[in-house]
Amino acid sequence: MSPRAQVYFLGCLLILSGLAFVAYKSQVLGLPVLPGEYKTVWTVEAKVQFEAKGEPVKVSLALPKDKHSMEVLDEVFSSSGYGFSIETDGAHRRAEWTKRFADGPQAVYYKLDLHQERSQLEDDAEAPVVAAKPDWMGSRLESMRSAAQTLIDNSWQRSSDRASFASQLLTNLNDPRNQNSQLIFSHFSSRNRVPVVLDLFAYADVPARILRGIYLEDDRSRLSASSLIEIHDGNEWLVFSPKTGEQGLPENFLIWQHGDKSLLDVEGGENSRVRFSVLSNDVPARSVALDKAGNEKTALVDYSIYSLPIEQQSIFKFILLVPVGALIVIFLRVVIGIRTAGTFMPVLLAIAFIQTSLINGVLIFLLILGVGLFVRSYLSRLDLLLIARIAAVVVIVVGMMATLSIVSYKLGIEQALTVTFFPMIIIAWTIEHMSILWEDDGPVEVMIQTAGSLLVAVMCYWVMTNRFSEHWMFNFPELLLVLLGAIIMLGHYTGYRLSELLRFRYM
Repeated sequence: MSPRAQVYFLGCLLILSGLAFVAYKSQVLGLPVLPGEYKTVWTVEAKVQFEAKGEPVKVSLALPKDKHSMEVLDEVFSSSGYGFSIETDGAHRRAEWTKRFADGPQAVYYKLDLHQERSQLEDDAEAPVVAAKPDWMGSRLESMRSAAQTLIDNSWQRSSDRASFASQLLTNLNDPRNQNSQLIFSHFSSRNRVPVVLDLFAYADVPARILRGIYLEDDRSRLSASSLIEIHDGNEWLVFSPKTGEQGLPENFLIWQHGDKSLLDVEGGENSRVRFSVLSNDVPARSVALDKAGNEKTALVDYSIYSLPIEQQSIFKFILLVPVGALIVIFLRVVIGIRTAGTFMPVLLAIAFIQTSLINGVLIFLLILGVGLFVRSYLSRLDLLLIARIAAVVVIVVGMMATLSIVSYKLGIEQALTVTFFPMIIIAWTIEHMSILWEDDGPVEVMIQTAGSLLVAVMCYWVMTNRFSEHWMFNFPELLLVLLGAIIMLGHYTGYRLSELLRFRYM
């Protein structure tokens, strides 16, 4: 493979690798590609209240699972004087509070912060089991048994599969004009609708179970858990509303518990109940993604800039912008043909402009450069060695910075105090380079390179201070591979520069 082919192969490989990392962090980890993105984080609090009977107490509350469509960011369990543990039984999680002795009104709390991507039923590995048929024997229940069989037969005849059967059965059951449904509910006046629906599905040999959850609505309190019905069609679980028969999970419905296990169990107490409160907050999408990745111990985030202290992170926020400026300098010099004083001096000037603001930085740079050139012209008459001249210029530059800072402070011009951010050695070398250039090529070339350096520095400043560049480089440092690939490919460019095309346009 020729060197030219190797250059383009390596450049493309680096660019594709960097973009692959960015796509992974964006699509899988959820880091926002654009700055200023926000996500809604829901805070849900479950309050368990009961009356203790003066004996040992054990409270067991079902907990929601962390799913693909729901990211649990934080969980807080609060109780006064209670022991606490989390019990996991297969796919079910339960919080347990225990106490040796309790008497009178009691309350324990569970709070979680979550981000709900969408209301979606996740794949459940739990095998479908048909519940035992209800015991509807006896002459007293003969009419109800006949009504249930009639509802089931009519629904089977008007359906083609279990999903359509469930929809038909629930629609008929909730039809106030249907005498069979009215007869069934008259026998279960003390029970709510969901157990009756489950009994009918069991009677029809259809696997069904209850689905409990709450609706995520902002600033709601004292909510009770809502119940839906799940039936298994042979391949997956399908959700239906027991009141309307509509299929599908409602919008902003937080699934809290699957199955027929109780939502709340209290031993040693009575009159137990659980109520939910919901509150929403809009937080930066980056914070949500980092919390999720931190909980999952994602290596790409755990071993990244985010793991550094805040002080070091702020430093890298500027360091990561330097390669962006370097790419701009290479493009403007190699492809456009702009002449600058020094190779990457415009990048350092751009960093200084970020600290001082653009206008103040340009004025300070021109002032120091002009005075430095005057001093350098005088030192050249003394026949000093190169190193001695540069060292003398460094001392003079430092003295000028100190004098400028003191005078500006006395005059109340605080913007000039940031002159200390300028790279002193680079300015000293620039002054030396401009002096030699003045002697060899004259003042015109000095003006051209100075103007070119300032132009490139200003363009680097605009790109490096752009909020998109800052966001991308800090949150996706893998883009360094993209920059490296582009720099390698530009480094093999041997075509005409744009300035040369303009220069020789008549030829």
